[in-house]
Amino acid sequence: MKQYQHPTIDQITLTGILHALSDPVRLNFVRSLDQYATEQRCGAIATPVAKSTMSHHLRVLREAGIIRTRTEGTQCLTSLRLDELETKFPGVVKSVLSAVDQAESVSQ
Repeated sequence: MKQYQHPTIDQITLTGILHALSDPVRLNFVRSLDQYATEQRCGAIATPVAKSTMSHHLRVLREAGIIRTRTEGTQCLTSLRLDELETKFPGVVKSVLSAVDQAESVSQ
């Protein structure tokens, strides 16, 4: 069973979070996780990239401290670390997600 390394709350930086969210694929993945508000299988959220590329994006999000990934049997489960992020950087992730939602609604 693969064990994933996650940064502690003290190791998470604002620049790391903003960098991880600067890529549209990662940002959309985080938005999807936020909308589900529950732990999801890694492959359950549709993305327009190859599996190997998505693995890279998940690693960037995990190393930035935005998501937590765990294995259960043969399943890989991912969830947002929103409570922890809100404690360290209040409103940052929600503000970014809200700004993206507003920008999309204006462009439509």
